[in-house]
Amino acid sequence: MGNKERKRHVLYDENGNPTKDKPWIFRTYAGHTNVWESNKLYRGNLSRGQTGLSIAFDLPTQCGYSSDHPLARPEIGKVGVPINSLDDFHILFDGIPIEEMNTSMTINATSMWLLALYIALAKERGVEVSKLQGTTQNDIVKEYLARGTYIFPPEPSFRLISEMYEYCIVHLPKWNPSNISSYHLQEAGATPVQELAYSLANAIGLLDLIKERGKVSEEQFEMIVGRISFFVNAGIRFIEEMCKMRAFVELWDEITLKRYNVKNPKYRLFRYGVQVNSLGLTEKQPENNAWRILIEALGVTLSRKARCRALQLPAWNEALSLPRPWDQQWSLRLQQILAYETDLLEYPDIFDGSYVIESKVNELKEEAQKEIQKILDMGGIRVALETGYIKSQLVRSMSERMSKINSGEIIVVGVNKWTDGLPSPLQAGDGGIFKVDPESAKRTLEALEKTKKNRNPKKVREALEYLKECARNGENLMPASIECALARVTTGEWADALREIFGEYRPPTGIEGQRLFLEDAKVTNIRNRVEDFTKQKGHRPRIVVGKPGLDGHSNGAEMIAVAARHCGFDVIYSGIRLTPQEIVHSAIEEHADILGLSIMSGSHLELVEQVMEELKKHHAFSEIPVVVGGIIPQKDFDKLYEMGVKRIFTPSDYHLIEIMEKIMDIIEESQKEKVLI
Repeated sequence: MGNKERKRHVLYDENGNPTKDKPWIFRTYAGHTNVWESNKLYRGNLSRGQTGLSIAFDLPTQCGYSSDHPLARPEIGKVGVPINSLDDFHILFDGIPIEEMNTSMTINATSMWLLALYIALAKERGVEVSKLQGTTQNDIVKEYLARGTYIFPPEPSFRLISEMYEYCIVHLPKWNPSNISSYHLQEAGATPVQELAYSLANAIGLLDLIKERGKVSEEQFEMIVGRISFFVNAGIRFIEEMCKMRAFVELWDEITLKRYNVKNPKYRLFRYGVQVNSLGLTEKQPENNAWRILIEALGVTLSRKARCRALQLPAWNEALSLPRPWDQQWSLRLQQILAYETDLLEYPDIFDGSYVIESKVNELKEEAQKEIQKILDMGGIRVALETGYIKSQLVRSMSERMSKINSGEIIVVGVNKWTDGLPSPLQAGDGGIFKVDPESAKRTLEALEKTKKNRNPKKVREALEYLKECARNGENLMPASIECALARVTTGEWADALREIFGEYRPPTGIEGQRLFLEDAKVTNIRNRVEDFTKQKGHRPRIVVGKPGLDGHSNGAEMIAVAARHCGFDVIYSGIRLTPQEIVHSAIEEHADILGLSIMSGSHLELVEQVMEELKKHHAFSEIPVVVGGIIPQKDFDKLYEMGVKRIFTPSDYHLIEIMEKIMDIIEESQKEKVLI
């Protein structure tokens, strides 16, 4: 068919025949309890029309601990599936043809290890390794900035990522070794411009390093550029989000062409998967989240030029707990209706020629380019990380966002406006909450013990020594990691061997010099109370903010730290992943007037109990009151109060100054009780 005969609203294939696009890959981010339950979940989801897997791992697996480590025990199976050895992968993928599956693994610091397990699984099944396709998230930058499951310092972490690219381009050409993630940056408060700039600067830093290492040919480097994929967030401002995706597409094409001289247009494509925004999902009136998820999905599917390659949608109740299988099915059905019932996939890009869209895209690009250049001028992404520049910018953005929600400038329906509503029938019965069976961890521990008992200790020892030798000598660690996997080395043993060589890292917290953007009568009132306290006690009220356990989602802790400083408190916040013992010792040494714990992983009962026991052990239980914040189901409140917790804050308590008022009430009451004693 000639061009003159073609209709501009019809999509044609390469032969000139009318056609429609194929749908994106449908995924649900899933995994919990243990490998048996997660396998059952995956097979159920695939039978209902899911077309790819997105695996959620528990925090010990993400942070490089075997399930029998003391830090791991409270967290086994809470936010994902626990993986200790190759034996676990055999069960997890039982009945699933991995050579036909597109598998995404949300794993970062231990990415190389999980990929090694996947390759070892293929080898033992007799599957040709080159057929494996999928993605390891493997974005350590966003772990330092937002999610907190890092282990090693930046230099060895970037080395691990580079070596995975160098290995995969030869042995697993269909595998995306990393997935540059702007998703978690938005969850940490990033604006669209910051998402664009920081994730693209991250990709530039990675490609620059691979080029500098000189381990691949020019042809292979161009192919590596083609394997760079992105994992993007889509928020509720869906027009701006759609423009952000178009800006990503155009900027990536420009960067790969001008900076790296990639000639093949196929390798310059911006390939991305999406999970839509979880930050904006609310605990109050959670049924409203279903509409938020639908609108956010439109932002990444409407524009053909910037349509996602894979989409996973959260469930309506994710601000309450892990989703139940039915909740995930409901999210999957949304994608299926969008792709198969509507006419979305039948048209060319419907925004081409729109001067409004073009202008907005150009504005985002120009601002992002300035920020990228700023990072490059300061020495690149690693310097921007190590100096705390990006982290401080994200904390500032989150402070601005929270201040606007607190002041009503940003409306969140059901939270700060139209807050009265009828009870949701979706929460009838079990309250819409999924609960991991605490007994299930025993099965994981028994399986780990069995693996350790049945393996060949000599092979394990030799495999770990070979891994350490390669780490010291600068050899690619993928082959040694696969040898470890085949020898039934465990997750903790693999990570400990590399900890011995690389050490562990603690990045800047980003709260220094930050403040809220709120100045009103409530702020003045609490500052006056702080001043009165200071005059009476000779010091400002002092709060230790602690994040016990392996959970790295630090937004809540950071906002409380910033709000407390804004109100005049002395604040001690040492970042994430501290033991209950370390937090209690800090509170005692700093003479804290109150201890605030932030826990998002669902391990609040176990961790608070450990903190309280430690306070009692040091005779500080009646001296330092404890408050807890996080995703905490109402039914656990009584248990926490029985342990001695003075106040519980959940996502419903969004007003930061009101939280500080309640904390000040507890401090003043505690001081009165001390006088009476």
